[in-house]
Amino acid sequence: MQMTFEEKVKRINELYHKSQAEGLTEEERKEQAVLRSEYLANIRANLRGQLDRISIQNEDGTITNLGEKHGDKGRH
Repeated sequence: MQMTFEEKVKRINELYHKSQAEGLTEEERKEQAVLRSEYLANIRANLRGQLDRISIQNEDGTITNLGEKHGDKGRH
């Protein structure tokens, strides 16, 4: 079953609180690491999407879309 973003955040928080209260099993530590990695990848993708849609108006009145100008540099 695929977890939603909200379910992943909830599970990350549950594992964090459990780690503080009683510690995690090795399996739970691995799950926590995977969920955190997926969470960060999602945040980065959302931020990149927002940044790619930014346009600025230049002094001469032209519009430059920064995503088109800079968006693909450094991505693999």
